[in-house]
Amino acid sequence: MTFSIVARDAATGDLGVAVASKFLAVGAAVPAARFGLGAVATQAMCNTLYRRDGLARLAEGLSASDALAALTAADERRESRQAGIVDARGGSATFTGSSALPWAGGRTAPNVAIQGNILTGPEVVDAMYDEWLATEDLPLVQRLLRSLEAGDVAGGDSRGRQSAALLVVSATGSYTPGDDVIYDLRVDDHVAPIPELARLLEVHDLLFGDSIDLLPLEGDLAQEVATRLSSLGYADLNTWAGVENLELRLHPDQIDVIVLGQLRAATAAMG
Repeated sequence: MTFSIVARDAATGDLGVAVASKFLAVGAAVPAARFGLGAVATQAMCNTLYRRDGLARLAEGLSASDALAALTAADERRESRQAGIVDARGGSATFTGSSALPWAGGRTAPNVAIQGNILTGPEVVDAMYDEWLATEDLPLVQRLLRSLEAGDVAGGDSRGRQSAALLVVSATGSYTPGDDVIYDLRVDDHVAPIPELARLLEVHDLLFGDSIDLLPLEGDLAQEVATRLSSLGYADLNTWAGVENLELRLHPDQIDVIVLGQLRAATAAMG
């Protein structure tokens, strides 16, 4: 009852997983990733130990294929499982047990493994793969999201929609030095989890993107930025405190914004 993509950015070495399901809080069960090692998705009759043990096998130097073979060989219930792994060198592997509920299957290519079960059909996995190929110029997190969106449009989980998640690890890491997790976004229970995940990604990049500079925004431009912030859920925000390098003040006549990530591009596009 889940479809996922596990992937690596060949240029940066970033690794990540995107997943959606008619299942509560799928992000708490399916994805795992460690920069320099690889990424794992475990689903169907999900064995969450595949996350820990898969990364451990990769740390021992096993390839994605060998790590996945080791996981399934040690699992008496492997025929009810499904999993995908991509290693730090771009090797990929997917496994679908013979008892996984139909439609179930997956496909791989260098740097990517895509898999799903209880799907409307193989067109879901195919659409995800085609979108992955078509978005080579985008950052990994955007490619993962776009692939997930394509699978959803193609039919997705045949039982419906409930949750979705994005996990990406990078050499640059998060706002805490030494932490490789740059994105860990989850929609646990929602009627439209993938659009909501896209909204959370936009908010994340607004608040935690690279700090650039302080721009005085006035007149029509200020109003357009206010409208944009309102659409992201910040209509009643007077001050935002506790986030390093971020100051956000909304006033009737002026908005001072330390422009972060996508917001700078948005304001530039506004003219």
